[in-house]
Amino acid sequence: MLARANDATLLAARLLLAAALLPTGIARALNVSGFALTLAGAGMPFPNAVATTAVVVQVFGPLALILGVLPRLTGLALALFSAATACVLHAFWQFTGPALVAERTLMLADLGLAGGYLLYAMTGPGAWSWQGWRMGTPAPRAKPASKSSAKSGGGRRAPQARAA
Repeated sequence: MLARANDATLLAARLLLAAALLPTGIARALNVSGFALTLAGAGMPFPNAVATTAVVVQVFGPLALILGVLPRLTGLALALFSAATACVLHAFWQFTGPALVAERTLMLADLGLAGGYLLYAMTGPGAWSWQGWRMGTPAPRAKPASKSSAKSGGGRRAPQARAA
């Protein structure tokens, strides 16, 4: 019962983490050139390549997250993406007043997402995922022999004669 609750919680966490990036990734995929112009305006070198890479990570990363495919690679890639996005797009130290507070909040939110993706990378997706399905259900473990049967010789087998 506890394993089901754990797997359900991991699935819900994967869905929530994916929901943080997937809608924006789809919107950016529909207008990659506009995103590249935004990056160029922020002073990003090679804005077209960066925009294309960001769209690939922002679309395929959450899809891999939802399905539970390659959890360590997916989690690390999304954590790095979120941390880089936080530093590049939400440089709060360049602002004052209410804009500073808003940008700092957005940066901390992106860094919090990076932490969630790192937790996913370390814990894995759970049984309700592609990885869980691929690995199958674990075989039941054999119970170790009790100490009393080991002392009395109850756990020993008689040697068998070799066939010639």
